[in-house]
Amino acid sequence: MSDTYCSDCKRNTEVVCDHSAGDTVCSECGLVLESRSIDETSEWRTFADDSGDHDPNRVGGPVNPLLADAALSTVISRGPNGSNGDGSLSRLQNRGGDPERAIVLAFKAISNMADRLSLVSTIKDRASEIYKRLEDQKCTRGRNLDAIVAACIYIACRQEGKPRTVKEICSIANGATKKEIGRAKEFIVKQLKVEMGESMEMGTIHAGDYLRRFCSNLGMSHEEIKAVQETVKKSGDFDIRRSPISIAAAIIFMITQLSDSKKALRDISIATTVAEGTIKNAYKDLYPHAAKIIPDWYAKERDLKNLSSPKS
Repeated sequence: MSDTYCSDCKRNTEVVCDHSAGDTVCSECGLVLESRSIDETSEWRTFADDSGDHDPNRVGGPVNPLLADAALSTVISRGPNGSNGDGSLSRLQNRGGDPERAIVLAFKAISNMADRLSLVSTIKDRASEIYKRLEDQKCTRGRNLDAIVAACIYIACRQEGKPRTVKEICSIANGATKKEIGRAKEFIVKQLKVEMGESMEMGTIHAGDYLRRFCSNLGMSHEEIKAVQETVKKSGDFDIRRSPISIAAAIIFMITQLSDSKKALRDISIATTVAEGTIKNAYKDLYPHAAKIIPDWYAKERDLKNLSSPKS
């Protein structure tokens, strides 16, 4: 019990809380001081049947605006081993079919792949939106779902300014190859171009977009990461005709040669998913500009002659 002011008694009186009805009642005069109050404490009651399931949750998933029913449709469960009556209602519902079953499965696949890459929810939502636009055009039938979903995630990452390499996407694509994902990406871009009447904005990739993740994979220090970032920024002043990911990997290789904790080329190749030969070629193009792109505060105490010659 607790003390609350009662308007009939004209003073503070002890009140009784009836949790089942949500009423707060004065213990002296019986006046209902508050009705239908909401209990905001944790839910500990189990709403399951006799199946032995003790999950206290009694609500469904979140609302999904990309689905016609906002993901609020009713599903009749049969219980474990087909129990819960004769299961006739569940069979009838399954027999009727779900017109959005395919898109729900695609959304689940997008969520699972994105979780394996530790992607943020905004990228998941963008990938789901891209797939929904394809589904509305009814152009996904007969195509490799894993490749289409992986391509949607690849495009969403680029549009959100958090690009991932094709190899990274391929590693979580449930068997879809780089070639299949590449074809799916071109197909999506083509289809959405037809829908919008203009080219689809993919977002520009820069070498700096990959640095933080690659350096973290290699366990580089904060000082090394800062040096790599400044070097990549200065390298933009020169005409280095290599892909952004190749430039990023080559600069990481260059900076680590000047540090106390040198990294093997093979380790950098694994962390960046760039072939060793590709890193060497990009390094060969960057080497003549090393003195101009490596920051003075990092290289002044270290001799740039420690950099290995591209010919070696």
